Amino acid sequence: MPERPFHDATPRIAVATSYTPEWLALRAELDRRGIAVETRRMNGIDFATTTIGATHVVIYLSGMSMVNGAMAAQLLLDRYNVTAIVLTGIAGSADPALNVGDVILPARWGQYLESAFARETAQGFAPPPFLDDLRADAPNFGMAFPLTVETASDPDGRGRRFWFDTAPRLTQAAHRIEAMSLETGTEAGHQLSHQPRVIVGGNGLSGPAFVDNAALRIWAHGAFGAQVLDMESAAVAHVAHANGVDFIAARSVSDLAGGGADANEMATFMGLAATNSVRVVMALLAAIEAGT
Repeated sequence: MPERPFHDATPRIAVATSYTPEWLALRAELDRRGIAVETRRMNGIDFATTTIGATHVVIYLSGMSMVNGAMAAQLLLDRYNVTAIVLTGIAGSADPALNVGDVILPARWGQYLESAFARETAQGFAPPPFLDDLRADAPNFGMAFPLTVETASDPDGRGRRFWFDTAPRLTQAAHRIEAMSLETGTEAGHQLSHQPRVIVGGNGLSGPAFVDNAALRIWAHGAFGAQVLDMESAAVAHVAHANGVDFIAARSVSDLAGGGADANEMATFMGLAATNSVRVVMALLAAIEAGT
């Protein structure tokens, strides 16, 4: 008989990362706390189980961008009994009010590069009229006209939506940690001139492009009210929605997505940002546990 696929029946919260520096920051925090993990590799992804406080967790590194984020999230849900997915990582800021090191936990996520690239006419860019019903409620960015995405598990079957909401119970837990203190300096000695904050609410956008473009940053904030831009969160939120699993993402600002006066800041501050995001997620797990 063929071997039955592995399945862990223990109810767990999943803590997901997508980029190696984020994973290293998470593992370093577990080591600092003396928390050991047990690892199982499936489809090239290491899933590590442990207990943090009284909470059973499974942590993993998906790999970067939308397809890796979605693929790993579905594998996770197929093999583990997951009650919520909590994503930790870094992001570019689309909101001029955010600074490097801030950690934001948006209320919803959208896939803004799900788009129609329109032909250019004498009257301007013109997407095909047959796509009108699929358009998102947002202005275009040049030839790019954002679309809603198809979902397969809404109450009435297949539907379309732009936003995927964070679970209210996880947002409530996040509000309880908004006053926590965050790191201000890097290991290399770079010091922020401001105190980073934890911010709950607002909008996040995800797409398979690293953004270092001031015009796109301005458009994303104006068109969608976006606070942060990343490459995975909305894809994981989509998978969580399809499976009826709660989701929240904590994203720490590593750079200004092209809005800075000089070169992109990510290489300098991604370690600090990743650490701040991990610290927020650890506090969030404790807040979730306290609220159950």
